[in-house]
Amino acid sequence: MTTFKASTGRRERQAPRGTGPMTVAAIADEVLVAPLPFHLTAYDGSSTGPLDSPLGFHIASRRGLNYMLTAPGDLGLVRAYIAGDLELTGIHPANPYPLLVALSDELHLRRPGLLDIASVAKSLGWSSLKPVAPPPQEAPARWKRTLHGLRHSKARDADAIHRHYDVSNEFYEHVLGPSMAYTCAVFPNADASLETAQENKFRLVFDKLDLQPGQRLLDIGCGWGSMVRYAARRGVKALGVTLSAEQAEWAQRAIVAEGLQDLAEVRFQDYRDVQESGFDAVSSIGLTEHIGVANYPAYFRSLLTVLRPGGRLLNHCITRPENNSQFKTEAFIDRYVFPDGELTGSGRIITEMQDAGFEVRHSENLREHYALTLRGWCANLERDWDACVAEVGLPTAKVWGLYMAGSRLGFERNNIQLHQVLGVKLGEHGAAAVPLRQWWQS
Repeated sequence: MTTFKASTGRRERQAPRGTGPMTVAAIADEVLVAPLPFHLTAYDGSSTGPLDSPLGFHIASRRGLNYMLTAPGDLGLVRAYIAGDLELTGIHPANPYPLLVALSDELHLRRPGLLDIASVAKSLGWSSLKPVAPPPQEAPARWKRTLHGLRHSKARDADAIHRHYDVSNEFYEHVLGPSMAYTCAVFPNADASLETAQENKFRLVFDKLDLQPGQRLLDIGCGWGSMVRYAARRGVKALGVTLSAEQAEWAQRAIVAEGLQDLAEVRFQDYRDVQESGFDAVSSIGLTEHIGVANYPAYFRSLLTVLRPGGRLLNHCITRPENNSQFKTEAFIDRYVFPDGELTGSGRIITEMQDAGFEVRHSENLREHYALTLRGWCANLERDWDACVAEVGLPTAKVWGLYMAGSRLGFERNNIQLHQVLGVKLGEHGAAAVPLRQWWQS
């Protein structure tokens, strides 16, 4: 993927401050360190930055400027972009990855002083610093979400899942492709297709759990039932649960279409409400990010309870590279993508699994694979852009392009990771019932 370097073209000069009201471009010059990796224009006719840059920013309205002034950083930019008040040129909205690389590598902010802030406010009017309503796609701040209960209560978790996953099954079909797998794929090589890599991921989970025909699998946070159907095709009786009603309905139709209804079932149900037990294996693929770090002890204890002695858990989730950072996700992800999501390091996950009673047998970091997965999803979104916009609207489609491209960069730069951790519920006298050496092919 091509990245953009700062141009050596001429940078426009602004009139010195004090000769009149500050233009939008002059304000940008106050907070951005030259040279800029883009050419910026604004509704007031001002501009700055290299004229021949392939990337362009256009601040189309005072509301867009208000968003950026009242929520400095990513959130303000995202609000302006999603609302249509910040227009981008040189990139496709389905895949703004090149732009994000350029901003990450070449854009530097200068912290304005109090006199700078006062000068901007005086020039634009103090009303310019009064926040305006964000785009309707934005979730309320965390402290305002108590209408749906305390954080990670069943009701509030259900609302968060509904907000993200009940967008449109047709939209997900376009973005995810035939696998309908919304989790990290496992690529046998960098040139493998997304479908091949997703099939390989399900094979890897199945093999790590060492599932055999006639055994029973519980797949929690099962999405559209892809893991459930993969296991059922191989003779395993599989139950999947999801908090998305649309996912459950889609998955049940797919199960019937494949003739797997005697072996497979997907329920619209909280994993905490599953009454069955004695499962041979539990797969949790992309759920742990949603449950809250404080709930890990109860989460892992509940999974231990539903397993038989010798049963195995494969926990697959996004992680941080360290264990001592804050758990909350960044503002853009929390407000527009995964409300109430929380991430921590693999060390914390392993510790909590061990403290709950699991013996951890294996841990694997697949972060590069997630970057490749996101590359594939962005390509699908770009390919079917018009159909996706028709299905969910332009603002939501733009959210997805930005979130997936940004996440790709995050995995590439080791800002986030993806870990699979395999644990066993020990039997009598510490029996793990596993082979002496690794029994699956990576």
